[in-house]
Amino acid sequence: MKTKIFVIALLSFAAIAFSGCAMLSKKEGPPTRAPSLLEPSLTLKFSDVPVPAGFKFLAQDSYSFESAGVRVGVLKYKGRANPDLVVNFYKEQMPMYNWNLLNIVEYGESLLNFERENESCIIGLLAKGRTVTITVSVGPKAQIVPRRAREPIK
Repeated sequence: MKTKIFVIALLSFAAIAFSGCAMLSKKEGPPTRAPSLLEPSLTLKFSDVPVPAGFKFLAQDSYSFESAGVRVGVLKYKGRANPDLVVNFYKEQMPMYNWNLLNIVEYGESLLNFERENESCIIGLLAKGRTVTITVSVGPKAQIVPRRAREPIK
């Protein structure tokens, strides 16, 4: 299980490191909600990561683990929607759950990178026609240790 946690943390760090950091300024006060055609589902596996209504949870392709205040998970959902509306849904909804958008990477698939104090969340969107598969990856933020503080490589 430690290997899975390490892999998730490593993938999260790599996605952020290779995509660059486009930091957004924090807004004070409650976020305002623009009109959207997608609404959040009432049933959530992670209470602080919304999923558009009508998307089906793919249990066989998902897993999550939580212990001592640390949680790691990869949750998959599938549904029919315009992929651009799904991207806008996450840009609009995640700040309402205290997630800050770091960047968006689009290369056939869309990756939205979010963070907050101790966690990172990567939302992957893969569209095939009007069917969209959402992959929600949540894990602890990687702690970057300065080179001089690490043990020498032998």
